Amino acid sequence: MQTATVPPPRIPRLGRGWYLAAVLSAVLAVGMCLLGWRQADQADRIEAHPVRVEGVVTQLPTGGGTYSAVSYRAGGQPHTAAALPLADGARLGDTICLEHAADDPGAVRICGDTYPQPVGVGLARFSVPVAIAFFVICVLRIRRHHKAVAVRSGQGKLAANLALATGALADGMPAITQGKRSRRRRRAGGRRAQH
Repeated sequence: MQTATVPPPRIPRLGRGWYLAAVLSAVLAVGMCLLGWRQADQADRIEAHPVRVEGVVTQLPTGGGTYSAVSYRAGGQPHTAAALPLADGARLGDTICLEHAADDPGAVRICGDTYPQPVGVGLARFSVPVAIAFFVICVLRIRRHHKAVAVRSGQGKLAANLALATGALADGMPAITQGKRSRRRRRAGGRRAQH
């Protein structure tokens, strides 16, 4: 008698996109946190000991990924600040008021602003919670998939063990029943001979 083979249960595959999305969202969250922390740190240092200087607009922002550039002198050395939020009517060669930290001339902002680049801080405040939420969703989905794989593989092992046990029992049944029948026949034959 042939034993019936039970095919293992089909385990759904989890696309690599979930793992990639989890990694990218974690990188985005960390990067935006660092950006926000750097902006806050520079703002604190400027606020502690602000030094006012005049800057000259040397480059205007364009839609092609070009940022603004403002040149200024601090401590007798020339410096350039990029991506400062210029006014809408700013032109090349305009002079603007800048504040830089006394201990770090590179930490500079436009007078009256809180952060050197407020747009970056606003982007960090928005993107970090979104990235963290997306990372949590990806991790929960991956964990759920691994649990489902573990449960289904356990069910597959149980089904295979039951199939083997059933097959072994089915193979052993004829021998058991034939043995009982042969004993009955012997007893019956012995009784007939006595009569």
